[in-house]
Amino acid sequence: MEKMVKPLIPPHMSVYADKHGVFHLLQSLVSSVLTEQPDDPVSYLISVLQRSSLNIPRIMVLGPPAVGKHTVASKLSAELRAVHVTPESLLKDQSELSTQQLPVEQRVHQRLREVDCFNRGWVLEGFPQTRLQALTLQQAGVVPEHVVILEASDDVLLERREGKLVDPLTGDVYHQTFIWQANDIIAQRLEKGRGQSEAQHLAELQRFRGEVTGLRSAYQHVLKIINSDQPHADVYQQVLAFVRTRHRSRTPRILLLGPPGSGKSQQARLLAEKYKMLDVCCDQLISSAAADGSSLGEKIQSYLDDEQPAPDDLVLQVLQRHLSQVDPRRGWILHGFPRDLQGALRLQETQHQPNRVFFLELTDDVCVERISLRATDPVSGERFHAVTRPALSSEIQNRLETRPEDRTPTVTHTLNQCRTHTAALQALESRLNSV
Repeated sequence: MEKMVKPLIPPHMSVYADKHGVFHLLQSLVSSVLTEQPDDPVSYLISVLQRSSLNIPRIMVLGPPAVGKHTVASKLSAELRAVHVTPESLLKDQSELSTQQLPVEQRVHQRLREVDCFNRGWVLEGFPQTRLQALTLQQAGVVPEHVVILEASDDVLLERREGKLVDPLTGDVYHQTFIWQANDIIAQRLEKGRGQSEAQHLAELQRFRGEVTGLRSAYQHVLKIINSDQPHADVYQQVLAFVRTRHRSRTPRILLLGPPGSGKSQQARLLAEKYKMLDVCCDQLISSAAADGSSLGEKIQSYLDDEQPAPDDLVLQVLQRHLSQVDPRRGWILHGFPRDLQGALRLQETQHQPNRVFFLELTDDVCVERISLRATDPVSGERFHAVTRPALSSEIQNRLETRPEDRTPTVTHTLNQCRTHTAALQALESRLNSV
């Protein structure tokens, strides 16, 4: 039996906080103050809140040599008005003495704490290069909001190294075929890149291949891997779209919709097991409520006796009663309700609004096959299917029963009713998932 936990936060407050990013804001503020450990935490937090935007970019662009990191990072920093930081620029900015004394991780940490990076954000190119460096930065409080790893095959990377061209005035990187400069004046002054030898390139590439798994692991929750073997404009647009997303921790409140037989119950069970969410099956809730002897249960039982579905208002009462007893910080996945747009809109008006909706779709023929071939063991309550999950023994097979609602004429009628609401529910799915 599910253990009921008294909610620490009222449901309506939890929904408001989730909708407006309050939890994300608090997380960001607490993380900032613990990382920086200012002498006056209150004044520091006020300065953070007074910045033009709390969504200050903190971006890492990583990848093997010649994959296009510099081009992407330069364009990103210009578009987002963030500070472009590279290990090479740090070497130029530091005195020779301090450079010898400080490891690169510490130089990066110091640079990213300076006022311009604090106020404008930063795009860090080509660093960290190892998982150990990534963990060292994390321990020092350098936590990116977005990490992009650009990838391409070894052959493509070698071709780009050989065709690299550099503008001696700006330092911008071009390529004979990949990124050509249309401006004739700039094109005439381009010089062949004075980069690594082929042996150095291959050695660095091998080092990256050995470390990339560790880097992916270190930044897995904020990571996007992008294939760089495509037009550079397409690569950049994919990177830009990714860094413009916000990573907010949201309590998952998922609604599964779809015709009967689409697998809602199965997917809900699998998701609940994997992500430790609450599996909320409305059919089971209704059956439990009808058997509890309450006045609400008696009303529901009268509909079940007439083989009629319980009205939306009764289902919502049962659903809200159940969810109000659950810790609002725990996610849930709901299926079996609503059946139409009206029920969906009424659910949105409650304190238990879903923030993600998924519509499972398949053809009517498959729906009928899935449902009409299933049967239930009256002894154990287990459900079997003649094709996908046959009974374990002839004894069980002989006592299986097909529910009236699983017979082909009934299933066909239910599907026809369901299809009248499909378009409206799919439109609702698109609207809610865009929020």
